[in-house]
Amino acid sequence: MNPRLLLFCLLILIPFAQSYSQDATRQLAQRILGKEAQRFEFELCSEIVTQFSDSGNERIAYTKDSFSIRSDKRTGKIVITGTDEISLCAGLNHYLRKYAKVHVSWFDTDPIELPKRWPKVDGESAHAVVPQRFFLNYCTYGYTMVWWQWPQWERFIDWMALNGINMPLALTGQEAVWQEVWREMGMSDDEIRSYFSGPAHLPWHRMANLDGFGGPLPQSWIDGQKELQKQILERERALGMTPVLPAFAGHVPTRIAELHPEVDIKHLSPWCGFAPTCFLNSSDPLFSHIQRRYLTKQEALYGTDHIYGCDPFNEMDPPSWEPDYLAAVSKNIYRSMQSVDPQAQWLQMSWVFYYKRKQWTTERLRSYLTAVPQDSLILLDYFCEKTEVWRNTLDSTSTRKIGFFGQPFIWCYLGNFGGNTMLVGDIYEMERKLHAALAESDRNLVGIGSTLEGFDCSPQTYEYLFASVWGIDARDFVSQWADMRYGKENKNVRKAWNLLADSVYKDWSFYGLGTQMVARPDFEGHGTYYTKPYYSYNNDNLLRAIRILVDNPSERYGYTYDIVNLLSQWMGNRFMDVRNTFTQAYKNKDTVAMQKAYTHAERLMADADVLLSYLPEFDFYKWINDARAWGGEDRDLQKYYETQARTLLTVWGGPVLNDYANRLWGGLLKNYYWHIRWKPFFNEAINAVKNGTTFDEEDFKRRLSEREQTFAYRTWGIRHFLPYKSTVLKKAKEILKNIDNGKLEIDN
Repeated sequence: MNPRLLLFCLLILIPFAQSYSQDATRQLAQRILGKEAQRFEFELCSEIVTQFSDSGNERIAYTKDSFSIRSDKRTGKIVITGTDEISLCAGLNHYLRKYAKVHVSWFDTDPIELPKRWPKVDGESAHAVVPQRFFLNYCTYGYTMVWWQWPQWERFIDWMALNGINMPLALTGQEAVWQEVWREMGMSDDEIRSYFSGPAHLPWHRMANLDGFGGPLPQSWIDGQKELQKQILERERALGMTPVLPAFAGHVPTRIAELHPEVDIKHLSPWCGFAPTCFLNSSDPLFSHIQRRYLTKQEALYGTDHIYGCDPFNEMDPPSWEPDYLAAVSKNIYRSMQSVDPQAQWLQMSWVFYYKRKQWTTERLRSYLTAVPQDSLILLDYFCEKTEVWRNTLDSTSTRKIGFFGQPFIWCYLGNFGGNTMLVGDIYEMERKLHAALAESDRNLVGIGSTLEGFDCSPQTYEYLFASVWGIDARDFVSQWADMRYGKENKNVRKAWNLLADSVYKDWSFYGLGTQMVARPDFEGHGTYYTKPYYSYNNDNLLRAIRILVDNPSERYGYTYDIVNLLSQWMGNRFMDVRNTFTQAYKNKDTVAMQKAYTHAERLMADADVLLSYLPEFDFYKWINDARAWGGEDRDLQKYYETQARTLLTVWGGPVLNDYANRLWGGLLKNYYWHIRWKPFFNEAINAVKNGTTFDEEDFKRRLSEREQTFAYRTWGIRHFLPYKSTVLKKAKEILKNIDNGKLEIDN
């Protein structure tokens, strides 16, 4: 755009702006900027002009979800104008990222490092291409946020606002509501708390996948989460967000079937080896009764924003696959919501339609989705980087591309399963798919979102996703990201990040993705269904980018994070080569080569463990400490929460999901993946060859399972972190020197 026209555009904007600063946005600015927040002014306006035609005569205006940024020549302040609180926050973040080179991460452990000089802005504006921006997943409440208290939530909510997210999933504290409902229906508190799972597994209890695992749920947890949810919702609403609260989807305790033998309750199909859970048919009068009780009590406790998350049959078979039955289920679920809240909208994840895509035929999907009134059901197209379900549900009766048979949907990037720590996420492919979806879907693509299972080690992919809503180009974003991580523009750092974006961040995530380091030991493959060691890029390209960054040091925390993140991944990838060399030496009965590979494996594990332990984001001890903190001064509760924390990341629970939540984390590498798994495997294989005996792999795996269980169910207590500052770069240089000197090389 012509700069003069843009300046004229911004001058036209001013009369429409309200003259007072917005409290919620200003308070957010004060939290993240401290005294420097006084350099900013925030104004609400009813209209922002964002574009003129080439002639300069025609004005195109957006009346919602827009922001503009300019420097006030009189006061010297940065003036951010927006159409609502979230737009103001997005405008602030745009200025911080593009002009001030400041990054505000989603973790409260990351310091916010401010510039010495605040750059001026001649004038810039943007508008959101979609009205709804969704974030979170049931699973995130287990794999990442389960142990959070208010400081972590406060920072995270600020991060969401800065990234323009206005529709967060808000699941905290629902057990307090359910406890009241089940009490009134005749269950004792002991029965109710035993029906709930432990804290780490609550997401899967909430989705009706399992009951009681790791329970009974402590009453102090239920009460603490209730108060936390009040704080969360108050802050999210103050910032103009529309939190998505849960509704009743049919999951009931087995005890309800015993107390009410006359009602239509059936078992769902078993999930991942756990006992089947109970589903109350939505056509039974008791269904509406429970829905009314739950939503009424929830509104009294937490209020409502009239949009409810409700997800029946997640990864399970319904009692019947008949289209008429499925239509009745969805129709009755929505009617039960609407009977309590006439303004109710239903939000459902479409993951089940992808996960069981063979069963969810076109006829069944059409019946289920169209039984709900048009625009009353919003679908989260959950895993669009892999499969866009909306494209498989086009309304054949229309000449237009209307997915999900006309119901509105939100295009979602999943990005992470289980909190696995792997470098994934091709933002250029994401950009292509997003642009295509926006251009090709007709009228019912209403939002963009992310449904990540856990916060992972590729944060730039999520931040790009939400930046793209405001029109930023992916290539420009990579440069901005490099500048933020370094603290200023540096051509070499930009070169490193372009190399990473072009040749390393090329894979999509899938279940159990991880390095060979975190897999169960085996001579070939990966020992179990989870983990699945895989990467498609050249590991040398990753090392090249690391060397560029190490040669251009910075004091920025983001830079330090990247060194730890990238170098530990390189070592994790390298471990696969070491294991393969060990296997070949085993086949050749060459104990010298086996011992050499063992030595390299041990050094890789030890170096990676130390490097990762420098930062709390990659430290297993922080996870344990945060869990134990929920126990207060009660030692038994501290141990209980620690066991919950250990179990989820290791054996998970049940016979199937071992390793699903694998992590390349300090403390976990050394004490679990090395001492429990790989060290005994290497040693026993070497001794077998030395003694001329056969290494009994089946016996080893049996004993390994016993050791894994022992690790998961023991407790350590509080541990302390290593300091990160200059030590990280020193350790990184030491590792690179070992690579250069051949100490981490092996004969392939």
